Amino acid sequence: MNDYPKRVVVLGSTGSIGTQTLEVCRWRRYRVVGLVAGKNLELLAQQIAEFQPEVVAADPSILPALKARFPHLQLAEPLEVAAWPAEVVVGAIPGLAGLPGVRVAVQHGRRLALANKESMVAAGPLLWQEAQKSGAEIIPVDSEHSALFQCLLGEPFADLAELILTASGGPFLREPADLSSVTPQMALNHPRWKMGPKVTIDSSTLFNKGLEVLEAVQLFKVPIEKVKVQIHPQSYVHSMVRFQDGNLKAQLGPTDMRLAIQYALTYPQRPPTPLREAPIPERLEFYPPDTQRFPALALAYEAGRMGGLAPVVLNAADEVAVEAFLQGQIGYLEIPRVLEKVLQQTPVGALTWDNIAYADLEARRWAREYLKIKV
Repeated sequence: MNDYPKRVVVLGSTGSIGTQTLEVCRWRRYRVVGLVAGKNLELLAQQIAEFQPEVVAADPSILPALKARFPHLQLAEPLEVAAWPAEVVVGAIPGLAGLPGVRVAVQHGRRLALANKESMVAAGPLLWQEAQKSGAEIIPVDSEHSALFQCLLGEPFADLAELILTASGGPFLREPADLSSVTPQMALNHPRWKMGPKVTIDSSTLFNKGLEVLEAVQLFKVPIEKVKVQIHPQSYVHSMVRFQDGNLKAQLGPTDMRLAIQYALTYPQRPPTPLREAPIPERLEFYPPDTQRFPALALAYEAGRMGGLAPVVLNAADEVAVEAFLQGQIGYLEIPRVLEKVLQQTPVGALTWDNIAYADLEARRWAREYLKIKV
């Protein structure tokens, strides 16, 4: 163990994962050396005052105010912060916008605590190539993938039968019967997890679970047929691994992202946290997912089977559709319809950095065109 505080960079410091990461850094007394944020000036200013980072990047609209408040603060571009000397970089900028910072951290050989699932969904093989060259580690922060990572430790990979991701089922597991009247306010009311708006909407449609299936394929290098989903309303079993002998291993724990974040920061150590005495639920239930009610999950599997640029396209369409839904421009059931339409237009091409950027832009354009017709 080093006797000096671990140096941590947080990409997306004012979001849900970012703020919870900083709580873990308080627990562990880590040195937060770099922050990347968007437009939330007041929260970022509080973080700068508390953690005294060496370097900060933020949306250009708030840079003058930051300079006025912190005249000696070093401001930089987000990719400069991602490359800043540190033991761990936490990738927590949501959406494909998080990919450039994640790529830079991996290129510089850092331990990447990966919360941005879209990066692995879109560019998994390319990120692993970069990691192989640089020696970077990629440790998942998503609670489900952290659970799979923990369950697979010490196990012969050849004996793996399937990975089983658990899903709470979100706020609409059974009610209302008709989802056409669902409002953003209803969809943002998640029964278990505290998350940002985009991932909360995705959890309600089960598209988030679809992204997690695609992420598991890339993180653990398994065929999509080996990744399954079980609805588990208690959200206490975070994921399971089934082996070919019939045994299963599960990782259980409180519904609190700080545990998965700390594990990615401290692995292989498990230092104590305030959550150590959390109660154990009285019962645990598991059901198969209903892909008729939640077609976005089935579309993610379809994109995974298509391979290539299909996951990039599907993710881009969802980012546009969810934003439109949150702004009241489209109805709830329009989200999976947009995904299906845009997925059918997936361009043929090799998975390269340039093609990812091209497919992402094109899919967003197609999604907007489709929505303009419907709005």
